[in-house]
Amino acid sequence: MDKFARHAPTYSSICQQCRTRLLPTRAFLRLFSTSPRNAAEPPIPIPEPSTPSQPEPKLPSFLSSIRSSQTNNAFTNFDPKPESPFGSSVESIYEHARYGRTSTVAASTWSISDAPVLPEPHHLHVYSTKHNTHITLTKPDRNPIISVSSGTIGFRKAARGTYDAGYQLGAYVMGRIQQQGLLTQIQALEVVLRDFGPGREAITKILLGSEGKNLRGRVVRVCDATRLKFGGTRSKKARRL
Repeated sequence: MDKFARHAPTYSSICQQCRTRLLPTRAFLRLFSTSPRNAAEPPIPIPEPSTPSQPEPKLPSFLSSIRSSQTNNAFTNFDPKPESPFGSSVESIYEHARYGRTSTVAASTWSISDAPVLPEPHHLHVYSTKHNTHITLTKPDRNPIISVSSGTIGFRKAARGTYDAGYQLGAYVMGRIQQQGLLTQIQALEVVLRDFGPGREAITKILLGSEGKNLRGRVVRVCDATRLKFGGTRSKKARRL
């Protein structure tokens, strides 16, 4: 209960001017208002604009020409190419852009087989483990052309898994490609990286360095083919030293 409500009988015989002076503003609003408190408060006056409204600014010449061309329906004569898969009207283009579908007329004149098919590139497989690095260059039909590892160029035992072995192996493969004249055959190359041994970074540096300058411009795709196990068989016991 409001603490000022009990004073209502006492101030009922006081004039309006004395009530405003004696009672707090909160109690005055609550006691002498028949509507909610927010409605009893006087509204905030909104000042009238003293200055007349400003005229609309004049558009530059190029904007006014665009507006006039829109009002003159300059785009109603737009007609795409007949072989366009989006149809022969602006409405069909709008449908494709907003809803991802084409008109029935466009579907009857165009199919997915008309899309350009890119040729399959050559593949450079780099399999790098902590024990060794393997590099295989294959044709577009996946038949191997060059297949070497760190042991092929003279590294033995633990030295086969080092960064230096991977770097020299990459330089050796680049030399073999030039010697066999394979640069004329390789128009596009896909680099396939697998696992995360020291040789992975070494082969990357070879392709970005002076040794791979002739092959670097033909790379169209770089992907990772590292094996991922989802569940699977039980892993090997961890080695304890």
